Amino acid sequence: MVIAFIGSVFSPYYARALRMGLADPLDHCAINVALYGKGGHHWAMTERTGRDLSRDESHFTLGPSSLTWDGTTLTIRIEERTAPHRLRLAGTVRLTPELLPEQVFELDAAGRHTWRPIAASARVEVDIEQPGQRWSGHGYMDSNHGTRPLKDDFIAWDWARGATTKGPVILYDVARRDGSALNLALGLGADGMLERIAAPAITALPITPWRMRRATRCDAGQRARVTATLEDTPFYARSVVTTRFIGEPVTLMHESVDLDRLQMRWSEALMPFRMPRRV
Repeated sequence: MVIAFIGSVFSPYYARALRMGLADPLDHCAINVALYGKGGHHWAMTERTGRDLSRDESHFTLGPSSLTWDGTTLTIRIEERTAPHRLRLAGTVRLTPELLPEQVFELDAAGRHTWRPIAASARVEVDIEQPGQRWSGHGYMDSNHGTRPLKDDFIAWDWARGATTKGPVILYDVARRDGSALNLALGLGADGMLERIAAPAITALPITPWRMRRATRCDAGQRARVTATLEDTPFYARSVVTTRFIGEPVTLMHESVDLDRLQMRWSEALMPFRMPRRV
């Protein structure tokens, strides 16, 4: 998994700058790389300032790593150091979208936060030089944009994405700070666009070792099972979930976020161990 941030939303340094009224999102950028496999889990998320950033409509370069779009394929070149052990994490990821629906969804009633599933379905080629992994398979790419801190407008969310024989499915359940909720269940329409589909009931998943609540949706009378917890933190969990959805078995990449927990000072104090800052 690779995420490029401008204004790193989970950054403890950005949070402190916001409290001081000195926050420039360009001073809090990062490329997060998470690699899971038989050789173990590898995580990199070094925060850098705008001095290390170069970007335009087709490229994003931050320090030694970059993302480049040539009109058909996104090429990600990774040259990072893991946290906390500072081991080299380097290689190339190529993502070629099968679909480009060009749809944007507003996550809050005021339209201050938007989410765009850029490539709901894609082919991915992964060639990691260090620590050494190579594979290809099914992938996904999206983008989020906001004009205010997430904690100001949201309490928590559960998100999941999986592939079915009918195409990709995406689930997004958001608890807003104003007491309202957004519940999205999206599937692939005949025209190649994502469209709302009937959302089955929410089912609770086991709480994480950090006591985080998480949930997803599955067909009536079926169970959802966590087969792996890939990331377990006080405010964020990333999991692999197997269940049945729209009548067939599906494996979901799932995430849960608790923004009230993110704001706790003890939680913020732990984050620099996983998110070092380079200035």
